[in-house]
Amino acid sequence: MRIGILLNEPTGPDALNGLTDELRRAADEGFNSAWMTHIFGVDALTALAVAGSRVAGIDIGTGVVPSYPRHPGALAQQARTTALAVGPGRLTLGLGLSHKIVIENMFGYSFERPARHMREFLSVLLPLLEDKPVSFTGETVKANLALSVPNEGRVPVLLAAMGPAMLKLAGRVTDGTVLWMTGPATVRDHIAPAITAAAAEVGRPAPRVVCPLPVCVTDDVDAARARAAKLYAAYGSLPSYRAMMDREGAEGPADLAIIGSEDHVAERIRAIFDAGATEFVGAVFAGGEDAVRTRALLTGLAD
Repeated sequence: MRIGILLNEPTGPDALNGLTDELRRAADEGFNSAWMTHIFGVDALTALAVAGSRVAGIDIGTGVVPSYPRHPGALAQQARTTALAVGPGRLTLGLGLSHKIVIENMFGYSFERPARHMREFLSVLLPLLEDKPVSFTGETVKANLALSVPNEGRVPVLLAAMGPAMLKLAGRVTDGTVLWMTGPATVRDHIAPAITAAAAEVGRPAPRVVCPLPVCVTDDVDAARARAAKLYAAYGSLPSYRAMMDREGAEGPADLAIIGSEDHVAERIRAIFDAGATEFVGAVFAGGEDAVRTRALLTGLAD
C-alpha cells in the first residue's frame, strides 16, 4: 500500500526550515509521499521546491492548487520549476477548482460553469507540462506559448474530482484524482468506477485515486472525534464535500475521520484500498503519544 502524509501548514518566520524538517522526518520514517495543501498560507509549490530540494527519498504533491487565480501557462511554469528543483519523478501537481465562496467572494472571479473552466484550463496546462507548445482559444482561457524550463520528463496531474463531470474529465485527460472528505463506500460505488471507466474509454492507463482523510490512533476515541469535529467543521458546509458526506451517509467530517486502535485504523485504511484507492494520505490531527502511534501505524502499512 502506498501511504502518504499530509504536511502541516508551515508558519512563522522560519516556516520553510520547519517544513524541511517535517519533510525530512516523513522521509526518514518511510512514508511514500508527502502532500501539502494550498489555502491562504505559504504558496505550496514554492514551499515544496525549497523543502524538496533539501530532502530526497520521498514523493511530494499538492493537494490542491486552485486553478482560477492563475493562468495555466504561469502554473505550468511554476510546477515545472518546482519539479526541476526537487528532481525528476517526484512532484505530482494536484489541481482543483476550489469553492464558489473562495473564488467569487474572496478572489472576485466568476465561478460560472466550473467544468468548462477546468476543461479549458487543462487544454493549456497539460501540453505545457509535457514540454509541448500550445495554441488554444477558449471561452475562458487563451494561450499561444511554449516554455523552456529544462525538465526531464513530464509533471503528472491529479484533478480534485468528485462530481460526474469532473470525474469524467479527470479520467480522460489527467493521471487521476486526489480527494478529500470522501469515504470508502463513495470511492467504491462512485469515484473509482466513474474515473476508471472514463480513462478506459480513451485508452488511458488506470487512474490514480489518492484518498486523504483525518486519522488518529488513540485509546480516547470520543475526545478524538470531538477534536475532528471542531477542526474540520468548515468542510461540512462546502457543497462538494457535503455531497460526498451525503453519499457516504456521514453527518459530518468527524464521521469520516479514521479513529481508534491500531487494528481498527489499519482495517479502515485497508477498506479504502479495497474500494479502489491507489494511495492513502493520512491527515494526522493528534499530538503527543497519539501522533507517534498514528505515524508508526501508517508507516507500518507503507510498501
